[in-house]
Amino acid sequence: MKFQASIDVMPHKVILDPQGKAVLSGLKNLGLSMMDNVRVGKHITLEVEADSKAEAEEKTTEACDKLLANKIMEYYEFEVVELQEA
Repeated sequence: MKFQASIDVMPHKVILDPQGKAVLSGLKNLGLSMMDNVRVGKHITLEVEADSKAEAEEKTTEACDKLLANKIMEYYEFEVVELQEA
């Protein structure tokens, strides 16, 4: 079966986010001063071949732990859904 994993990788709340600060500065320069606490992360989608949703989640966790997220500076969340054959 094929599954699609949608993964969000974000910097930990206690870590300074220079990209978020730059985006916030740009928003304020555009007159959008009501914006605050901007955090910039990554959104990753991938397809996983697995026998079950649990196995797809396990493989996705392994990919995040080994490559997609730096667990010292970032955390991740994901959702796995089964892809329907066309």
